Amino acid sequence: MSSIPCDRNPAIQDLIETYAEELRANAHSIGSHGLTQAQFERSGIFRGAIERLRGQFSATMGPKRDFVRVILNELKQRGEIAGWDSAGGENRHDYTLELNSGRVAVIELKGCLDGNNTNIFSRPPHAHEFVLWSVCSNEGASPPHNVWSGIHTRLSAEIIDRQERVDGLIVWDWVCGSPARPCPKLLNAQHRENQIGPYRLPPPCIYLFPATIPSPRNNPSPAPQTIAQVEILDIFHRVFGGQADELNSVTITAAQTARDITRQTEITRAGSVQKTSKATPIRRR
Repeated sequence: MSSIPCDRNPAIQDLIETYAEELRANAHSIGSHGLTQAQFERSGIFRGAIERLRGQFSATMGPKRDFVRVILNELKQRGEIAGWDSAGGENRHDYTLELNSGRVAVIELKGCLDGNNTNIFSRPPHAHEFVLWSVCSNEGASPPHNVWSGIHTRLSAEIIDRQERVDGLIVWDWVCGSPARPCPKLLNAQHRENQIGPYRLPPPCIYLFPATIPSPRNNPSPAPQTIAQVEILDIFHRVFGGQADELNSVTITAAQTARDITRQTEITRAGSVQKTSKATPIRRR
């Protein structure tokens, strides 16, 4: 059982790890630094260069925004949404969508969900629906680890502590269904692949969160919403070929102990519990 059906390709992961070791062992022989191996190893150049590259990759939102733009334009062209706008860099959300029903859906774009950036969001007052969208372009990242880290370690605590509702989560990017991250949804079912602009994609993974904030005294374990209750998630699910047994329901149970508020997180898919946590204290201050 896992928080998400897919995982990284172990063969490619082995290649990544092998290459990383080869790169570290031979780093002193690359470049024009003119140092001996001993000097190079003492200099910190290699570590500094790796951290710089890591920061550059993390900060590069261009490909992610291009991906989202193609998807949202596809929805607009198909007549599934009335329109969409980028919210701009001054807001703690990224996209505002006008749905055909007249409702407003707001999307906050995230990366792999395993970092502190997942905690940075703000549901705007005009949002009828507020969802996060994880675009994880790191071929070596572990989807089961990242999704569970995002949902339990970060989002469940933020929702309870800040009393800020998140209606759901979309996990979907161009690595999904690639050799680096094979998708079980396409196993013996290539007809389910979506051709959208330059991308060939499986149906997205969708997580439905509770409609109300868990509270130890008055609302300890609100039920997850259904797909019909969150219009933007229903659109993604329906338009891009999702099946009912692929939807993920997230239950968050809050409780009060002598010292802490705790939460227990559970992900259910196809009627079976896929992942559950112990009662974990929320410690934010």
